[in-house]
Amino acid sequence: MRELHNQTASPALRDRGNLYYTPMPLHDAAARSSQEIVEDAGQGPAQAAVNAHYDTRLPELPWSRRAQIPIIAAAVYSVIRTLGPTLRYEVLGWQHAERVYTSRKQCIWAFWHRIIIPIVWWRRNHGIVVMNTTAFDGQWTRKVIEWLGFSTAQGSSSRGGLRGLAVMARRLEEGFDCAFTIDGPRGPRYIAKPGPVILARKTGCPIMVFHIGVDRGKTFESTWDHFLLPMPFARTVILFSPPIYVPKDTGAELMEAKHAEMQRELERVRDIAEGWFILREEERARFRKEFNA
Repeated sequence: MRELHNQTASPALRDRGNLYYTPMPLHDAAARSSQEIVEDAGQGPAQAAVNAHYDTRLPELPWSRRAQIPIIAAAVYSVIRTLGPTLRYEVLGWQHAERVYTSRKQCIWAFWHRIIIPIVWWRRNHGIVVMNTTAFDGQWTRKVIEWLGFSTAQGSSSRGGLRGLAVMARRLEEGFDCAFTIDGPRGPRYIAKPGPVILARKTGCPIMVFHIGVDRGKTFESTWDHFLLPMPFARTVILFSPPIYVPKDTGAELMEAKHAEMQRELERVRDIAEGWFILREEERARFRKEFNA
């Protein structure tokens, strides 16, 4: 997979050397039919609690951890509210989303966990439904993103995921976009989970992938996601890929192919966006022409 990107990326992007690729088979849940997901999502609380894929109960936390949740949430929210208005965004490829909306469908957004700060500010107050884990980190994160005008569906790739997908399917039908931090909640970094592919098959809404690059920012390399904190007044670029549609009659083999396509597009826009501000101006002009076509 990396060889493919080395053939298509510019020399400046190939020399970055800090990107991570690991092939990942499609999760077994992806082979389930849309009808199975709908039927299982209709389980009562007692039956749902038996299966980890439907168990969205909050874990038991000691009082000291529970007390930290509002404190951490308030601190993170304050940072975003202070930093966000200073960021300057260049947006490329947004016309793809506009065409989806014109066709009376909603978007299923997929992006790497690393860029959550700049994207939640840029797309705040649009009611987008975000898949959110019930673990400790997810509990304070939920407060932050809801204060920023997002909604949440409780679940993750390891716990309550299918119930979260059922909630997202209903929200798409109601006219709201949905979003996945696609390698969250705990990684592996830059490995896409299958949730968007399953949801796209069930609803007919397309997957839209994107990435954000900044000219000045701090990468926390000790974190699993290499968390990105833009510096105040940083310039950013957002790159949106064309939509990925998954037919409702898609079988396991095509599901694998669609998952691989989503992974490739996520990697491609990440490579370009991360290297955007070290590219020559003529290279940036070429990419602007491509993404705005």
